[in-house]
Amino acid sequence: MEVLKIATAGSVDDGKSTLIGRILYDTKSLTSDKLEAIEKTSKQRGYDYLDFSLATDGLVAEREQGITIDVAHIYFSTKKKSYIIADTPGHVEYTRNMVTGASTSQASIILIDARKGVIEQTNRHFFINNLLRIKDVVVAINKMDLVDYSEDVYNKIKADFSDLMSKRDYQDQKITFIPVSALKGDNVVNKTDKMPWYKGDALLEHLEQLDKKDIYNVGTPRFPVQYVIRPKTEDFHDFRGYAGKVYGGELSVGDDIIVLPSKTRSKIKDIYFYDEKYQTASRRSSVTITLENDINVSRGDMIVKEGDLPTIDKQFTANVCWMDSNQLTVGGKYVVQHGVNKVLAKVDRINHKIHPDYSGFEKDVTGLNVNDIASVTFKLNKPIFYDQFKNHRTNGSFILIDTQNNNTVGAGFIQ
Repeated sequence: MEVLKIATAGSVDDGKSTLIGRILYDTKSLTSDKLEAIEKTSKQRGYDYLDFSLATDGLVAEREQGITIDVAHIYFSTKKKSYIIADTPGHVEYTRNMVTGASTSQASIILIDARKGVIEQTNRHFFINNLLRIKDVVVAINKMDLVDYSEDVYNKIKADFSDLMSKRDYQDQKITFIPVSALKGDNVVNKTDKMPWYKGDALLEHLEQLDKKDIYNVGTPRFPVQYVIRPKTEDFHDFRGYAGKVYGGELSVGDDIIVLPSKTRSKIKDIYFYDEKYQTASRRSSVTITLENDINVSRGDMIVKEGDLPTIDKQFTANVCWMDSNQLTVGGKYVVQHGVNKVLAKVDRINHKIHPDYSGFEKDVTGLNVNDIASVTFKLNKPIFYDQFKNHRTNGSFILIDTQNNNTVGAGFIQ
């Protein structure tokens, strides 16, 4: 079954957790004990409705404050798809959590409170979706029941958000506006008759119709080798296969390939998925590849099509989201983990800090604090083979690891 991962973002009290809880409730994805706990707590608090946010806010601090702090992954399925929802916090101080949740998502839902309209936090949420090149974005205008399901309010927010869209640098995004009431269930799983002026689909109907080929960023095929398979049994005495996952495009039997970093040439002989042979390995499939001739290939090497090489360099510039309480400073040394490769890197310069509310750049920056986003240039102790993030999300991204404590301290997107 197809799996779709969705990132969500909303400001305080926009009703994001309630929206997710409503989806779980209406798709009958809540267990009976969870539903009983929601009913009991809602009654204890004096509500005359079910507080669906209790279905997702897992930390004690979240339930007490009514906010989302941590990134929670919620799983549910319909007859057509399996879904993973990354319930990410929308507050300024949790920008790193938002980046973490959205970095592996194929679609996104941005919530806007119909009473408040587009606010500063909305700019930040859309900026991160733009930065991470998420192709399908749903703008869910929530709490329509509190503005009497007004078409004028909906159109005003749609126009304001369209002004925000003009500032983006990623033009391949599809933006869909859906008016909803998470509390009442209007236009969440099923269409409502309370907004006859809205002719589009309900939220879940829209997600059900998303096609994989429309939401994945198409790039050139990259095959990082994760493991070299040598069974050395009687039946497979001379077998030598290279296991990994295909990113960006397709690889087929007979393709002329180059192995990096050695730049050795060969041709794909067979493609295996367990004990079955395939003619083509599609994007995002985990397979084992054999080559026509025996050449030296190790874990961390990359197999690419001939004439379709990535950049091979010991220096690059990237947009970095800093996630650590200790500052990133010029001259600082970190481990860059790019795919399965780890290389030592030094911060050469901080080019500028980026204001994620689209208000511009800040130059002459000496360090980055937690949740800062900036353009940073790194120098490496050995070359890596990378693509620009805008062209290849997987081969254009990396994480930064502190050399002292082994903590992940940043995420980067190569420019």
